[in-house]
Amino acid sequence: MNPIITLLTDFGDLYPAVMKGTILKIDPDAKIVDISHNIPPQNIRAGAFALMYVAGRFPEGTIHVAVIDPGVGTGRRPTVIKGKQTFVGPDNGLLIPAARSMGHFTVYEIPPELCVSPVSPTFHGRDVFAPAAAHLSRGYDISEFRKIDDFIELDFGEVYASRESLQGEVMYIDDFGNVITNIPGPLALEHINYGASVELLGKQIPFVMTYDEVTSELITIGSHNFLEISVKGGNAAKLFRLNIGDVVHMALKQ
Repeated sequence: MNPIITLLTDFGDLYPAVMKGTILKIDPDAKIVDISHNIPPQNIRAGAFALMYVAGRFPEGTIHVAVIDPGVGTGRRPTVIKGKQTFVGPDNGLLIPAARSMGHFTVYEIPPELCVSPVSPTFHGRDVFAPAAAHLSRGYDISEFRKIDDFIELDFGEVYASRESLQGEVMYIDDFGNVITNIPGPLALEHINYGASVELLGKQIPFVMTYDEVTSELITIGSHNFLEISVKGGNAAKLFRLNIGDVVHMALKQ
């Protein structure tokens, strides 16, 4: 039984179909699931968060193809990461948080024989990562790949917490305009109780469990288990003028 192959890119609505065609030519029985193709262009951190959030919901053995690749055509290496699940994509940190969240993993470099020839210098999603995933789906022995120990790491920035404040960075902004920070929910709960007020950018905002407890701005712990800034029926990113990578500082009032 072939594993699921997921796709996550910043390609929009045309180029993913080319990747799917490439996969299906090699493995006509492939089961392809789209995670997203609307990751902010070239935003590796946003793609890494989305992949980490979603991948754990898939069955063991799933193959995830993720391509946010501003370094395409350069010397950056094409990789496969093998653990409980398999991750295929560029060696730029994109795959690492998701792979690390699942425990032990090994990183390999994709060999040329798994690629479509000739390889375009601008579309490795089609010519390198999609065919590699399809061959893996058909049972290609990953132990034939060359191991990589000096792969590129990625994290989601620093988090600071005290009795007086929480400070982190914006990891992701979803389609509703909810601002997802890198502040873990359990850490937040060590410093602030539900019902308390948080000062953010000059506004006093309630820290609540659900959207229904407020009529406008709120801070909560989202389904991803990170602290989230939201507006009921509105767009927090626009209201607070926040973008991915921005630092957020919250003064705590118990």
